[in-house]
Amino acid sequence: MTPLLAPEPLIFVDLETTGANFANDRIIEIGFVEVDQHGVREWSSLVNPEAPVSDFITGLTGIDTAMVSSAPSFAQLAPLVLEKLRGRLFIAHNARFDYTFLKREFKRLGIDFRSPNLCTVKLSRKLFPEYHRHSLDALLARYSITVVGDRHRALADAQVLWDLWQRWHELLPLETIRKAVAVIIGRPELPAQIDPALIDDLPEAPGAYAMYAEDGRLLLSKRSSNLRQQVLTHFSPANRDTALVRNTWKIEWREAAGELGARLHEFELSASARQAADELCSWQLVRHGDGDFRPQLVHSRDLDFSRATDLFGLYMNQREAVHALRKLAEAHRLCHSQLGLGATKAGEACVAFKQKACRGVCVGKEAVSLHSARLMSALAKFKLADWPHKGPVALIERDEFGMREDFHLVDHWRYLGCVHDEAALHDLLQTRSESEVGFDPDIYRLINKFLRAGKLSVLALPPARSLGQFEDDRLA
Repeated sequence: MTPLLAPEPLIFVDLETTGANFANDRIIEIGFVEVDQHGVREWSSLVNPEAPVSDFITGLTGIDTAMVSSAPSFAQLAPLVLEKLRGRLFIAHNARFDYTFLKREFKRLGIDFRSPNLCTVKLSRKLFPEYHRHSLDALLARYSITVVGDRHRALADAQVLWDLWQRWHELLPLETIRKAVAVIIGRPELPAQIDPALIDDLPEAPGAYAMYAEDGRLLLSKRSSNLRQQVLTHFSPANRDTALVRNTWKIEWREAAGELGARLHEFELSASARQAADELCSWQLVRHGDGDFRPQLVHSRDLDFSRATDLFGLYMNQREAVHALRKLAEAHRLCHSQLGLGATKAGEACVAFKQKACRGVCVGKEAVSLHSARLMSALAKFKLADWPHKGPVALIERDEFGMREDFHLVDHWRYLGCVHDEAALHDLLQTRSESEVGFDPDIYRLINKFLRAGKLSVLALPPARSLGQFEDDRLA
């Protein structure tokens, strides 16, 4: 073996698992091909997942529950697996899958595993952009690579990745491959004050991140469809001398299954910089007599906006609310006296009438009921939506690969948190109450948008019943 094939120690990895969900599924087989200056070595083991293997997985891999029942658990294999992985470039097809599964298994044991990793799907796309298909089966057919053993067994799939690596080195200049690998791995030089482990910890997943100064002050918070790519872009050579990079001492992130989770996490991370809602107010229609409805300014500190009815618009302060009502009055020729915008005596013309911008309800030229009807019509598009469910719900968001499932717990527009399975959802529901969380206008708008779009599954959670009795009202 020429050392040019392995300028640093490599390990080609493949896992078989009970499924694709990081939170709930477990590893059932590990296959490694280690490559370094001393040669090539192979290792594999079945792993007892301490759970049944489904018929679907057995049909795919040939591994059944009986085969793994006497195999060592991951906890028993962990010291050996960690030793084999240490100091090597982790290479896998769809590396996020294998790398994240191993990180989760180590995390269950209290081990903080991290490693530079390379995805051969991304490398294939980078090296051969003229091709549209980069699945492992497509690559094996394209380069006439034969699987020794059974496809979808861990060691056999790790072996063909090593074969693929060698084939690419036969076809392309070494420098071309090394440059492509460097771009994908993305290991920029970090400022001295930032923990270098950041590079290996950042996931290639949607979510939100925040960058903080030495004194803890928030410098930037953003959401991204790829946290690793977006964060490391800040430290590229072109951005290295910016004030943001010079002043950043700490970076936090929250991983998510999709856009809703990413935006909710962005709100959480930017909470310290977002405008306080202490003066949050809205207009509420109040009946003054038969057919006589007028707007009254109400504040969230005095009224629970999550449950109140007939609220129109959300404003950060009284000045903003009054300005909006004036603009509405101008657009619809509404009476300033009826709206409470001017101090005029009963029967006296309001300022708007004098400017021919009011139809005259103030001087008896328009019926009060007609003015009220026009007011309601003008306010209609600003009406706050009523909570459309009987109680709390979980908005279920899945990533595009089915590897992550987020249960966002919401009750009357208040966001109570996120978990990754129904058992944890039950615990969260028992420990977190919507009364503990203030009404947030941004979260209200976001949740309302996603509910109206109807793209997420909704699990109704009547609070009076146990989770085992919850009806699964999942709406496509």
